[in-house]
Amino acid sequence: MKLKAKSAIEAHDPVTHGGLYSKKITSLGVLDFSSNVTPAGMPIKVKKSIKKNLEKIENYPDIHSSQLLKSLQKFTNLSEDYLVVGNGAIEIIYNFCNAFLSKDTPVLIPIPIFSEYEATCKMNNCKITFFRTMDLQKNLESFISKIPKNGCVFICNPNNPTGKLLPKKNLIQIIDKAKKQNSIVFVDECFIELVPSSNESVISSVKKFDNVLVLRSFTKSFGLAGIRIGYAASSKYIISVLKKIKIPWSINYVAEQAAISATQNSSHLTKSKSIIKKEYDFLKNKIAKIDGFELVDSSTNFILIRTEYDSTKLQKKLLEKKILVRDCKTFRGLDNHFIRIAIKSHKDNLRLLKALERIK
Repeated sequence: MKLKAKSAIEAHDPVTHGGLYSKKITSLGVLDFSSNVTPAGMPIKVKKSIKKNLEKIENYPDIHSSQLLKSLQKFTNLSEDYLVVGNGAIEIIYNFCNAFLSKDTPVLIPIPIFSEYEATCKMNNCKITFFRTMDLQKNLESFISKIPKNGCVFICNPNNPTGKLLPKKNLIQIIDKAKKQNSIVFVDECFIELVPSSNESVISSVKKFDNVLVLRSFTKSFGLAGIRIGYAASSKYIISVLKKIKIPWSINYVAEQAAISATQNSSHLTKSKSIIKKEYDFLKNKIAKIDGFELVDSSTNFILIRTEYDSTKLQKKLLEKKILVRDCKTFRGLDNHFIRIAIKSHKDNLRLLKALERIK
């Protein structure tokens, strides 16, 4: 018997991401500026929760993650009927696309943007239209005019990798137009809790609009990248479908308890935003003075940098100095003259700047 996978699966090209394992780094001392995690690190109380609950991993976790949903209800001011959790935000992206998108579904994706939306849509044989823009707010009218009928629109806000933040009023315009077109809007807000200046979240709009899903993650905001935990808010119908198809026990017990602890540590977000604001201003000022590098204004905890150097060669040179940055040539809409850096502690940022200044 000769097995053959679906053609879309065979054609799937796994997305390249940042992180130490992306470069198979095993040596100690490499500073990871390629992963956009809060510079404040993991909350102390969350660390204690993880250690405390390790002894309980011999038991199956709650298949419904009931305790976490109750905590998220308080954290988001939404009832459990509007919430679903996942093994990282990425599981929810895949489950959403598998459940609601199919062959020839028209999809609108602004680029550059997080690449997994495109990858998952392709595996579902969607008909994708790309909209090239480095700042969606500046091209809003044109973008809205391209919202398809009976389709889907993906928005990352703030956008990864540009860091651009779309105001809430503009997002509501997109959602409202999409509703008239019988289309759904997938809004990825995984970085929105790390925006120091304002709160442009549309998470509360899921009560008013039945055509929007808002994605969140504990990875970026609370430094929990390694245990994979995320959630989404949407209409009761969409959430009910996502709960039906969610892989049983995808949320392990330790991850659930860590996330519960995180929701009870909102002061950690205040601390993170304070560091981000201060260090962003510092990096913006310093990078502007380094020849060959031009910073793209960002609203969150990472910065896209346009450089005269080849991004892959630059990444390699910086790795020799034990600094890893994100080579952005793999983002559709960017070329090999862009890198992305996370905002880290002042000490780490100084080390990055020193390395950039010595690049030749």
